[in-house]
Amino acid sequence: MTDRALNRRGLLALGLAALAFAPRAMAATLTTRDKGDVARVEALFNGIRTLEARFTQVDSNGGMAQGKLFLQRPGRLRFEYEAPTQLLIVADGTWLIVFDKEIKQVDRYPLYRTPLGVLVRDKVSFADGLEVTEVLRDSQAFGISMIAPDRKDDGKLTLVFTENPFEFRQWQVLDAQGINTVVTLDDMKQGGSFDPKIFTFDDPPGATANRHDK
Repeated sequence: MTDRALNRRGLLALGLAALAFAPRAMAATLTTRDKGDVARVEALFNGIRTLEARFTQVDSNGGMAQGKLFLQRPGRLRFEYEAPTQLLIVADGTWLIVFDKEIKQVDRYPLYRTPLGVLVRDKVSFADGLEVTEVLRDSQAFGISMIAPDRKDDGKLTLVFTENPFEFRQWQVLDAQGINTVVTLDDMKQGGSFDPKIFTFDDPPGATANRHDK
């Protein structure tokens, strides 16, 4: 897979712009257990103020990328992709900024209109901006699938958690072409503080800048 294709896949995998998934997902009736697991997940995210982790991103076309994630609630994210992937993603509290180093292009999206924006709100609630459609389980992990209720035809995002210990470990995306992309977190560290500069971004000289307000 070319760097260009992998960069584009990176945007879809992280759910940064409009989700581009396959057929319409219909909401299921959640059981009492399902609702309890959703509440546990919301509490888990609300208990995280800072998080640092390595991520590995793979898709069903054979593409792979790796890098480092920095998260600080509310509103701050940084995805540093390792070479050869020429991509940097930063959330500064207002915008989610995607910098494609290869073509020197900067795209800005309103952070809290993106799925990742829901996870870094000051108070995380999936009832605010997303709709949980199902909870999937096996003996060691469970996943929560969700859609944007005002864009049900766009598809779904699935967050995956281990049970012992109870941790956020992965998210999965299925795009309109049927390509499944999985982003897995490892070496996670919570707590501590980051240099505020890592969550700021200044357009480099000569870059093309686009702002996507809708």
